[in-house]
Amino acid sequence: MSLTRIVLSSGRTIELSELRLSSTYDGLLEGYPCKPVNDMEIAALLRIAEGTSPVHLIPPTLQHPDQPAGAFGPVEVLPAVSCIGAFHSTAVTPDHDPVLYRSALTVVWFQPTPTVPSGDSALRDLRWEDLAEDQEL
Repeated sequence: MSLTRIVLSSGRTIELSELRLSSTYDGLLEGYPCKPVNDMEIAALLRIAEGTSPVHLIPPTLQHPDQPAGAFGPVEVLPAVSCIGAFHSTAVTPDHDPVLYRSALTVVWFQPTPTVPSGDSALRDLRWEDLAEDQEL
């Protein structure tokens, strides 16, 4: 059973089978949200997401509050919740038997609230055929 189904802009339906939500800046003891901190956070999420399927990062929307720059540059804030989701769909390759194959992709993205994504999220624009990989069941 999937956690949710999303119909992509291409018309393909993908299913979310696993979801990890975490506070984006949990554990930030020193410093402030800025490009070097954000780059480290994104790199850590991508390492965690590595596994049996390809990994894709949806570029986050950054906020630049009107605050003075610190030692590491301007303040740059990621959305509050970081997400790692394992998605699957029918096979990408038309020659693959639909009973024996499905396509899979792990996606990393950020969102403002800790909710299961819906059809109106940035996930709708995934280029599934270019990013996902077929796997034999």
